Amino acid sequence: MPELKLAAVEARFADIIWSHAPIASGELAKICEKELNWKRTTTYNVLRKLCDRGIFCNEKGIVTPLLTKQEFYAAQGETIVEEAFAGSLPAFIAAFTKRKALTAEEIAQIRQMIDEA
Repeated sequence: MPELKLAAVEARFADIIWSHAPIASGELAKICEKELNWKRTTTYNVLRKLCDRGIFCNEKGIVTPLLTKQEFYAAQGETIVEEAFAGSLPAFIAAFTKRKALTAEEIAQIRQMIDEA
């Protein structure tokens, strides 16, 4: 299982990859130079770290995601529920709704998800 945490700058970098994938690593370096003001070596170092963590793959100079953005953040959410709420989704929802009220639309969507499960 990949390490499911991204620092803020890693998240911006990952978003670039997810929005352009598959992408040549050289093209990725050019985009990162423009959008993140990174040198080519910085792009390759961060890319290597995220590949080592099992989030992306750089094979023959082509960068592809091993997880979609949705899969990554879903797995990250599962980890948070496991670690912070002992795996209890109801405890997570209770904590969440104490700080932020759900809209009627959100409640309806949650009910639909439960009914479909």
